[in-house]
Amino acid sequence: MTTPARTLLVTGGAGFIGSNFVLSAVASGFAKIINLDKLTYAGNPANLEPLRGNSSHVLVEGDICDAALVRRLLAEHRPDGIVHFAAESHVDRSIDSPDAFVRTNVVGTFTLLDAARAYMAEAPPGFRFVHVSTDEVFGSLGEEGHFHPESPYDPSSPYSASKASSDHFARAYHRTYRVPTIVTNCSNNYGPMQFPEKLVPLMILNCVEGKPLPVYGAGANVRDWLFVEDHCNGVRLALENGKPGATYLFGGRAEITNLRMVETICDLVDELTGKPAGTSRTLITFVKDRPGHDLRYAVDATKAEKELGWQRSCDLADGLRRTVLWYLENKSWCSEITSGRYRRERLGLGAST
Repeated sequence: MTTPARTLLVTGGAGFIGSNFVLSAVASGFAKIINLDKLTYAGNPANLEPLRGNSSHVLVEGDICDAALVRRLLAEHRPDGIVHFAAESHVDRSIDSPDAFVRTNVVGTFTLLDAARAYMAEAPPGFRFVHVSTDEVFGSLGEEGHFHPESPYDPSSPYSASKASSDHFARAYHRTYRVPTIVTNCSNNYGPMQFPEKLVPLMILNCVEGKPLPVYGAGANVRDWLFVEDHCNGVRLALENGKPGATYLFGGRAEITNLRMVETICDLVDELTGKPAGTSRTLITFVKDRPGHDLRYAVDATKAEKELGWQRSCDLADGLRRTVLWYLENKSWCSEITSGRYRRERLGLGAST
């Protein structure tokens, strides 16, 4: 086995996006991965099963807020870069329990950045810190326009506010301490191994089991959807070719209302499971909207395309079909992950005025 040319400290590498990145990076020989993950409800070691026994992957169970642990990992493994995925990421959970989002997303990011600042004196040439964030920090768009790297921040939820704060810390550590940070903001991801509290896997699994499909409000909210493999490729290109201090946005150029997204999933599940057409659509149930629900997100990825050479390779139709097939073919993964505390109940009702 060829020894990878670089070593990366990846945080949250047992979660949805992180595990997809880790699997790709190791399989391609791109990097040896030191994978720091707290293994909470959304961090699943089963996602990394293909890497069992692979010397190019080291899984460390630990908290990004543990400064001593982070410093030890940097000193021991001398990584060429840090790719920071670890985050509390579900808006509904942030409405119910915002304190956890402040701790992980703000304090955890600060802890990593401060450890990186101390590490700079001995870091290999070309060291980079890629901070992975979300388009939700920009707030809500009207019927027209797109987010771009210079868009003003206007977060609506505790989740997006915590991510906005972490973005600002990343940029501040570059400007003040010259830590070579790169911030990436992406649109809604979907794909294999996503925790089933998120819209796409929740709807797939509920369709399969004939359970209600809760849609907020009238389902008119618009999201731009990005297949997780395309996002991971963008993060990799940002690490390789990104300019320290820069911000890059990744989007799928695939805007669709939440209701239309659910209807598309219904039709795919019916087709792929042999149910009569239209069966799953009867399960759609409109429920009270969540507080602070942004109307529309859309991303302009031109800068990433021009400066990084990034391109979306998977359109929404193909990506959704691949995603539905994955959940249908991995029922043991689904049953294991939903056998814990999360029972696919609705979260995020919060206390609204």
